[in-house]
Amino acid sequence: MINVSEQHAPRSLIVTLYGAYGRFMPGPVPVAELIRLLAAVGVDGPSVRSSVSRLKRRGLLVPARTAQGAAGYELSPGARQLLEDGDRRVYAAAPAPDDEGWVLAVFSVPESERQKRHVLRSRLAGLGFGTAAPGVWVAPARLHEETRHTLERLRLDPYVDFFRGEHLGFAATAEAVSRWWDLAAIAKEHEAFLDHHAHVLRAWESREDTPPEEAYRDYLLALDSWRHLPYTDPGLPAHLLPANWPGVRSAAVFQRLHARLRDAGAAFAGL
Repeated sequence: MINVSEQHAPRSLIVTLYGAYGRFMPGPVPVAELIRLLAAVGVDGPSVRSSVSRLKRRGLLVPARTAQGAAGYELSPGARQLLEDGDRRVYAAAPAPDDEGWVLAVFSVPESERQKRHVLRSRLAGLGFGTAAPGVWVAPARLHEETRHTLERLRLDPYVDFFRGEHLGFAATAEAVSRWWDLAAIAKEHEAFLDHHAHVLRAWESREDTPPEEAYRDYLLALDSWRHLPYTDPGLPAHLLPANWPGVRSAAVFQRLHARLRDAGAAFAGL
């Protein structure tokens, strides 16, 4: 069994819960319901309340009353856009195309605002960009729209120019990719996901029943682990990756867990 306290932060689990189920509920999610749903994955009530307060301060959750007058929380417009952008990555089933090209982000920040350089670097890295040169970041072309939304939301767009193109050398693209990203570190994250969740999939595939609460718990934990990986791993074409890339196996495990558990878990979540 996964140690929830070690592997999954309460704030992350709350965001994952809204991404999987909360945003599809009719209206705000009552606080009491948040506590029930997080208790199923080992998070106590005080941790839920303190984590919700932090997410509210960050502008991700906003307080609202349910139709029955109960206190609850719903996603802010920015958080909803963040999750909708993320859907294209988190639930992607098709392999990356071989010929989609690249998007370059080139930024320049005045010395008087140099603290924004770190913010820009960390955001671009968090979106899956690799470093081609100082101030020049590269990613598969399909990441452009989500990156634009993120930088606009953070009001960092005035400092960045985007370009689309292809890599023309001089080094082979596979060699360049190994400089732009730390592929060994990304592979370790995929292996960690497999260590935690491949056996969960095997256990479910040996069963015929799918009890809603068990399905909800295992799905939420798998999704909470998985949803960060498509940002660490930009989803490079297979011919640019090392042989036996573990990302292929981890994606297959998540997709099969999603197919088996998501809808059954929805019944426990009240959908």
